[in-house]
Amino acid sequence: MATQVLHPTGRRRKATRLDEHLPVDHRLSQVYRVGAGLMGLLLLVFGILGLIDRIGFFDTGGDTVGGLNTNGALSVLSICAGLLLFAGMVIGGNLASTLNMVLGIAFILSGFVNLALLDTGLNFLAFEMQNVLFSFVVGLLLMMFGMYGRVSGGLPHDNPYWRARHPEQAASEERRRRPPMPEIMRERP
Repeated sequence: MATQVLHPTGRRRKATRLDEHLPVDHRLSQVYRVGAGLMGLLLLVFGILGLIDRIGFFDTGGDTVGGLNTNGALSVLSICAGLLLFAGMVIGGNLASTLNMVLGIAFILSGFVNLALLDTGLNFLAFEMQNVLFSFVVGLLLMMFGMYGRVSGGLPHDNPYWRARHPEQAASEERRRRPPMPEIMRERP
């Protein structure tokens, strides 16, 4: 769904929304799927290993999995986020991209919130500094995977997002690329 926006040149053009659909077979969908799958797998493994150790749900005793502090609550949250990313991987397309961006922002915000709660009694997820850094890295990677090919100043002209943002220029380029029709085809009665 697009709305009309007044362009600085005075012409009207459609505003592009991030939920516009990619072609089903577009190669950008593979990047979104791979990103969601890799990060989902990482979070699932971390969460499952945390639950296998039978750590208390809100235990802040310093139990670690893969060098990161964990407890039952953090393990369950990790599994939920991993499953959500796997669902995005299976669906693909713009949903995977948007999901990667939204969860990336959530991980970065989580890093900041848990950084503020490190040495307080409100640190229910047993975060330590390595968990905060992990949260920042996962958030940045998810955002990178989600924004790839969607958010940039230098998108190629065959990119569907560039074409949606510049419909007049895309149409003129399409007309230039089409081969001219043979004279026989034009002279039909």
